[in-house]
Amino acid sequence: MKKVLIIVPFAMSAENLALRQAQMQGLAFGSELQFEYRSVKAGPVNYASHHDFVLADASIFEAGCRAEDEGFAAVCIDTMSDSGVAALRSVLDIPVFGPGKVSMLAALMLGERFSIITMASRWKPLYKKALDELGMHHKCASVRAIEFSPDNQNLLSGKEEEVFPLLEEAARKAIEIDGADVLILGSTTMHQAHSYLQSRLPVPIINPGPLSYKMAETALALGHTQSRSAYPRPMHPRLDMLGAMMDAARQAVEQGRA
Repeated sequence: MKKVLIIVPFAMSAENLALRQAQMQGLAFGSELQFEYRSVKAGPVNYASHHDFVLADASIFEAGCRAEDEGFAAVCIDTMSDSGVAALRSVLDIPVFGPGKVSMLAALMLGERFSIITMASRWKPLYKKALDELGMHHKCASVRAIEFSPDNQNLLSGKEEEVFPLLEEAARKAIEIDGADVLILGSTTMHQAHSYLQSRLPVPIINPGPLSYKMAETALALGHTQSRSAYPRPMHPRLDMLGAMMDAARQAVEQGRA
């Protein structure tokens, strides 16, 4: 039995964590893989600025930096920002994947140009960062936002009748006006809309979280992991310091000081 750790970028209740775990529905992995979802100890309230991105990197890195010692065979990050991925790859020999770059690269195996359908324009810097690093702006037809306030705790639950048609409208514009032949959901928090959209639209729609899980499965099956040349180990690891910082952050949040 091999275990895969999925790191959720927000502190949350078990009930809300279950909405994240619902991404596993309909996926087949056999009996050889077991997935465990883990929330960060503390982190940003949302992903709306570069201030938030720094906090996300630190909190996700801390949540997974000892995954190999804990017996996990791979790590997946449950956010399109790919926060903490590079840092985790520097300290872990097991494969680490985020859904952001994985989704963009997979889109080019399915079509020529892709569009990202997202909840809010304030998430666009997340996609720009990945596109910058991949050198793929010319392959992104558009990023279309419906300007609906995201809910990283309850996701789209209870908002389906309002949100799903807006996402469909944005998706159709991306296809018909922007020329996208593949669509990517802009957040793992949008996974509940995937089946609805895929049944109504004529192009492939990538559901980023499940895709990253399948990428981890493939890497394990083939014996692949990240390149140590690309992600060298730190000369002076400070994982204990990082853990102490996040423990203090969680205590501060619980006491209402942060």
